[in-house]
Amino acid sequence: MKELVWHRQLLPAVDRFADRPFVTDTGAGTTTSYAEHGSRVLRLTNALNKELGLAREDRFAVLSLNSGRFEELYHAGLMGGGVVNPLNLRFAPRELTHVLADSATKVVFVDALFAPVIDAVREAAGVRTVVLMGDGTGSGTAPHDVSYEDLIAAGEEVVPAEPEEEDAVMLMYTGGTTGLPKGVLLTQRSMMLTLYHLQMTFRLDAEEVFLAQVPMFHAASMGAILGSPVSGGQLVTVPFFDPGTVLKVLKSHRPSNTIMVPTMISMLMAHEDYAPDALSSLQRFTYGASPMPAPVLERLRQDAPHIGLFQGYGMTESAALVCVLNPEDHERGGELLKSAGRPVPGTILSIQDETGTEVPLGEVGEVCVRGGQYMQEYWRRPEETAEAFRDGWYHSGDAGYLDKDGYLYLVDRTKDMIVTGGENVYSTEVEQAVATHPAVAQVAVIGVPDDTWGEAVRAIVVLVPGQTATEQELIEHCHGLIAGYKIPKGVTFREEPLPLSGAMKVLKRELRAPYWEGRDRAVN
Repeated sequence: MKELVWHRQLLPAVDRFADRPFVTDTGAGTTTSYAEHGSRVLRLTNALNKELGLAREDRFAVLSLNSGRFEELYHAGLMGGGVVNPLNLRFAPRELTHVLADSATKVVFVDALFAPVIDAVREAAGVRTVVLMGDGTGSGTAPHDVSYEDLIAAGEEVVPAEPEEEDAVMLMYTGGTTGLPKGVLLTQRSMMLTLYHLQMTFRLDAEEVFLAQVPMFHAASMGAILGSPVSGGQLVTVPFFDPGTVLKVLKSHRPSNTIMVPTMISMLMAHEDYAPDALSSLQRFTYGASPMPAPVLERLRQDAPHIGLFQGYGMTESAALVCVLNPEDHERGGELLKSAGRPVPGTILSIQDETGTEVPLGEVGEVCVRGGQYMQEYWRRPEETAEAFRDGWYHSGDAGYLDKDGYLYLVDRTKDMIVTGGENVYSTEVEQAVATHPAVAQVAVIGVPDDTWGEAVRAIVVLVPGQTATEQELIEHCHGLIAGYKIPKGVTFREEPLPLSGAMKVLKRELRAPYWEGRDRAVN
């Protein structure tokens, strides 16, 4: 079957919108039309095969800030140039070496900024060719074998043969909370079903100006990678999220749509140049990838009541979307704002206990999902693949419950659950309570060892600059908001921001590490 392949999405869009601007790369200061983008992608696809010797099933990696070139590489992979392996910008050298070696990646595309990082691991990882994507070619200071533009110039503008729906196109390595990252192998079918979910949910059109500010290596970027070109809209990229830069781009380019992780929203609103009118051009706004603190959502709704708000819930294994909370749901407000929404079309949810038995409505269990957009496998990990898809359901590792109307309510990652005195405490619920204190800028809740209770609830807090609060004050603040056994037994204050992954999620494993040092396991 070849109905669900990228050829049948990109090429008609290039023909239909040929003269329209497609990618505005604010880092490079360039704008590329649909026709130019299509030409460059075809030449790049050809060069990957003919110049670099990659077959359709071979992997090539990208270590880059957001850019128009990154978009081209995604599309070249989808056109048959190879399987794209987008690398997390915050991978440590050990992780980077593992990912490149585990995936048998022979070609790496890299920014000048990260070229020395790849050069340091290329021998151990078995990398054959390094392609320099951006500036730095002339100076010779960035180690590489060939330049990106020279590679495109060597390619021919020919349309490759259409792939099959089950052909692999992306190998995205999950950041992982324990151990080394594992690869999620996604197919043409996965990506095209995700595209349909995006179009059916967000109704993207040719007037859309989408601001790409989440890292393009992350599954949350699929709206920019897949949705914008098919709709005829314009994509505006910023190299990386910086609140001051984003505020300037919001003013100069007037985007109508964007996606942000809650941490990014908080940082934007905390910037000295922020004012509510910065959001005036936005018509659609999606948040997700981590829990949204209630005070942040409330302020967003107050500052920009005109925006249609979406919450997206998904994972790398689902090629992005599983559930969406739409603008109508946000307008209803109340308890519904705590929901992750309802499943996108063709996706079925089941809440199950540890035996795989479905639990009653309203009861917490593991979120299990069925859908055609799911990954083909964990790369070269058949046992873990079988475990994840046992009994025909993908087992997400998220804890949640369904209400009578089919809305999903997430309570935590199962691995972030704290067991204290035999009671289960979901860290996100405690974080929501602590975050309502006006002096709290950031909070993460973890379990720490306790001789009496097994684990004790501890809040790690960053205060709003210029404001003060004591440990006892924050503990007292939680009384009446959550049950007594959930209230933090202690509070640790940090002056530096909470540690974040490349996808802007709080790295709780780093916060836990000092408390569990010297123990043979991170539960008690």
